[in-house]
Amino acid sequence: MITVLLFCLLQLIPLPVEFTPEQGVCTADRITVKQCGRSFKRATADLEAFQKQEAYRLTIKPGSIVIEALSTEGEFRARKSIEQMRLTCSDLPCCTITDWPRFRHRGLMLDESRSFKGVEFIKKQIDAMALLKLNVLHLHLDDSAGWRIQIDSYPDLTAKTAWRIGWDYFAWEKGGYKLAAEGAPGASGGFYSKEDLKEIVAYAAQRFITVIPEIEMPGHSMEVGYAYPEVLCTTPQGRVRKGAWDLCPGSEATFKLLESVLKEVMDIFPSPLIHIGGDEATMKTWHDCPACRARMEQEGYTDVRQLQGYMIRRIEKFVRSHGRRIIGWDEILETGVPKDAVIQSWRGVSGGINASKAGHEVVMSPNTHCYYNYYQDLIRKEPAACGELVSLRFTYGYEPVAAGMDPARVRGVQANLWCEYIPTPKHAEYMLYPRLFALAETAWSPAERKEYKAFRRRALNLLEAFRKIGYNTFDMSTESDLARSGMQRFPPEGVPIIVDD
Repeated sequence: MITVLLFCLLQLIPLPVEFTPEQGVCTADRITVKQCGRSFKRATADLEAFQKQEAYRLTIKPGSIVIEALSTEGEFRARKSIEQMRLTCSDLPCCTITDWPRFRHRGLMLDESRSFKGVEFIKKQIDAMALLKLNVLHLHLDDSAGWRIQIDSYPDLTAKTAWRIGWDYFAWEKGGYKLAAEGAPGASGGFYSKEDLKEIVAYAAQRFITVIPEIEMPGHSMEVGYAYPEVLCTTPQGRVRKGAWDLCPGSEATFKLLESVLKEVMDIFPSPLIHIGGDEATMKTWHDCPACRARMEQEGYTDVRQLQGYMIRRIEKFVRSHGRRIIGWDEILETGVPKDAVIQSWRGVSGGINASKAGHEVVMSPNTHCYYNYYQDLIRKEPAACGELVSLRFTYGYEPVAAGMDPARVRGVQANLWCEYIPTPKHAEYMLYPRLFALAETAWSPAERKEYKAFRRRALNLLEAFRKIGYNTFDMSTESDLARSGMQRFPPEGVPIIVDD
């Protein structure tokens, strides 16, 4: 019996902070929530405020299930532990669990611009996130491939750019990046109405998940310029730079649009953080644009890169005036941003290290470990993807607090699913699970408790449960020796792979 009990208890992902197995199984269905006892209060006395908010103690006996928590959020996390245990075991094992999170930000980003998937898909992933104790959903709502959020003040953002010619990203690219109106021959896409997004926000909030919207700027913005050319740079002769990648930071029309958009976005999303992108601006059209040159002269700038800093700081001030904070990709650190801004490190870990040293809070989502659009197994056996091999073992081995970082500055860790190669909901789930299990354990569990062999056994069990409740997942039983070894790069043919299992 003890062997069965331990097996069932240890199926939890993420692994709890403390657990004590007891003899027997529970036959009760009713859950009692009681006032916290002295023992639980002592155990949580020195925790940070966010940890206390989510802390819980779960006591399971043959005839009772009791939750102690300092908040309804902690109670919810306890209930999700019970739910997961019931998914993976026929009987609920008797035990005591005392638990709280390691990081305050435990996130997943879904790229809805490159591949629009709809309300039900997002709600389904929110359910999975709740089961894994993740608490931040980051929605990438606009990019050159499509604008996905209703904006009343600029209706052509959806009317002209929410649909494109080509059923997936690469068909659109091959066809010359053609955007279209709804119903046009060959058009595919869609967008979220404000009511759709409010429904998603409310659904997530019921599961103690915050939804952070991302409005990209100044790069990745071809679709904005297509709908509203006044936000694009011009040539010295006054011709609009049609098809430009970047918004024009010299034009007041750009800021009028961005501020109007952000105002409507903040009316939908109560999130304390608003993501403003900031990555991969080319700045190619800024050099000889009269409006940009005038802005540089006005501000005393000598390098066009300073214009990106101008834009981000101006937008940060606007967002802050509405009681929110900005979060942006690590490029925004390079051209100056107030310390209140949160930096999301994606180009490896250097952005997070530099941001931490500069006094910023950071969210770690390096493409080396946390990009789940990268291959998770051999190229020859997997759907087309990009990047290096980010296997389950490799992503599980990631430690968010790198050498040289102030641990207090690390707000958390996040997985990102960019969808150029991922056109369908089923494909998205295939890329997420089980790798999101690894992210969840890294984000919640104490670092010293992590151990891959035991985690893999738990992941196999939970993956089977996910399939039974309707998720399309990667098949761990066919995982190659290369993926199981935890290597990141694909080696040359003929190089032997050693698996330490």
